[in-house]
Amino acid sequence: MSIPQTGGGQIENINQLTEYLESGCKPPKDWRIGTEHEKFGFNKDTLKPLPYEGDCSIKVMLENLRDTFDWAPVYEQGNLIGLEKNGANVSLEPGGQLELSGAPLESIHKTCDEANLHLKEVKQIADGIGAGFLGLGAAPIWAHEDMDMMPKGRYRLMTDYMDKVGTHGKQMMYRTCTVQVNLDFGSELDMVKKMRVALALQPVATALFANSPFFDGKINGHKSWRSRIWRDLDEDRTGTLPFFFEDGMGFQRYVDYALDVPMYFVYRNGHYINALGQSFRDFLNGNLPALPGELPTMSDWADHLTTCFPEARIKKFMEMRGADGGAWNRICALPAFWVGLMYDNNSLDAAWDICKSWDLDTREDMRIKASVDGLNARVGNIKMLDLASRVLSISNAGLKSRSHIGKGGYNETHFLSALKESIDTGKTPADELLDKFNGDWNGDLTRIYSDFSY
Repeated sequence: MSIPQTGGGQIENINQLTEYLESGCKPPKDWRIGTEHEKFGFNKDTLKPLPYEGDCSIKVMLENLRDTFDWAPVYEQGNLIGLEKNGANVSLEPGGQLELSGAPLESIHKTCDEANLHLKEVKQIADGIGAGFLGLGAAPIWAHEDMDMMPKGRYRLMTDYMDKVGTHGKQMMYRTCTVQVNLDFGSELDMVKKMRVALALQPVATALFANSPFFDGKINGHKSWRSRIWRDLDEDRTGTLPFFFEDGMGFQRYVDYALDVPMYFVYRNGHYINALGQSFRDFLNGNLPALPGELPTMSDWADHLTTCFPEARIKKFMEMRGADGGAWNRICALPAFWVGLMYDNNSLDAAWDICKSWDLDTREDMRIKASVDGLNARVGNIKMLDLASRVLSISNAGLKSRSHIGKGGYNETHFLSALKESIDTGKTPADELLDKFNGDWNGDLTRIYSDFSY
């Protein structure tokens, strides 16, 4: 979840909302890569999730990261809720999932170095307090009641609201983890083309990174239960945005969509003010019940955009949101996969050629089948394994064309190795977990904590 946005004066006309998105347009030389990844913390003795406070806790993790590695603290109402350094931040998801939101960097080499350093720091601190961290799409055993709500105002508001708008909202908040990448666009047309590819091919990422076959202590029937959760969370703010594939799509159309997404809150002077279900359109006219007579600022608009949860979304950049959290080596694979498709024109064209003829039903079926069957999914004549192989080949070509060489003399294609292995074996991380569960673990799901901890 995002931290409160800052900066920007009062909104004087609706055109400023479109201009805010358009201001993200950059020439290709300035395109960057920002990788975000979440992980579950647990007590190694009890195998329970880390609470916010205590000897083995999230708060102690943040304090020790701050003091040992010179991160700057972020507080809310006196509670330590995040860290900042060098354009990156460490933040907390509602159930204590620890997230690194990486700085915007020039290459996969740099973003992977950043992720590796962060995980080494986390492991050093965790080992010292008896904690472990796990990369999965969904918590395999813990119940909602096991999760300690982090002391952030927006989470208190969202928790109460979720049951009113869907059936899986609190599962998403407290018991899921993802890895995603933030990418740039060059123009409105470039944004539209990239978003169409991102939305259509997001199920390929869901399948390749599927890593949540367990929930509530048992097999759940999905390779990606995290993806399943998102389908019944809140239809007003989730989904595949069919309007992106219509004629006339542009920044203004996305503004119209976001304005119709009900609000969660307004952030003022360190406090989250309840605006649940209220309208940003009313806010623009000074008619917001939560703040009667007050007009929004650009930071209010930036905050509101963070409460839209489609499979891919735009702010001043694009976010790819379809992948489960996973093992250390797959954190770098996700940004590599999308950069190879998005940051080379030939690859972007080739990716669009694959999916441009798909209709809405095909795209929606792909999303569902990827969640259930992973690489074994099939929609009509489309076999996910074959599709993923084609898309991965295109991504590989795009990375090769970028010619970003790392310290070892390698280009960025080697970050796709884990995905190539999945294609070769036909198995997702979820399949590997199920093999373990039905084999070496003899049905003992607690083995996941020792065998798959970072």
